[in-house]
Amino acid sequence: MDKRIEKTKRSIVNAFLELRSRKAIEKITVKELCEKAEINKSTFYTHFKDIYDLSEQLEIQTANEIISGLRHPEYLFSKPDIFTRELFYAYTAQGHLIHTLFSGSRANMLLVRTENCLKEIIFSLRPDYRENAAANVLFTHSIYGSFYAFEHCRGFGEDAVIDMLSEINRKIMELL
Repeated sequence: MDKRIEKTKRSIVNAFLELRSRKAIEKITVKELCEKAEINKSTFYTHFKDIYDLSEQLEIQTANEIISGLRHPEYLFSKPDIFTRELFYAYTAQGHLIHTLFSGSRANMLLVRTENCLKEIIFSLRPDYRENAAANVLFTHSIYGSFYAFEHCRGFGEDAVIDMLSEINRKIMELL
């Protein structure tokens, strides 16, 4: 990619993240973003359809980075305790970006995007799980329930909470 294009996109992303850290996505305008990034509106529209398109692209990129941080995504069902630890260490590595991008009206999108990415990996390895109700319920519970428990209980110590969630997910997956 042309270095000027990379620099422009980086400027847009940095301006967006700065604005997003202070404001709800609904309150950010293209005009304001362009002023902060020091670009013309036409330049913005060359790269993105609107603010939500920019946000979605960053959300998908972040979810992909989280998933790529997993050494063994296939361990979800076979070694859920190891999988849980890997997932939460990947989440914490992206912590600041997660709290910036996935707040307010976009809060649930982290889990939606993470679950969708992980399902593709898991179902490619275990196609029999695609139509298995128990596997899908346990998978969704593991992703959503663990994340919410982690977020609400991390004050007890992240490592201690991750250890507990790892053990809970190991026991839950024994139901399968």
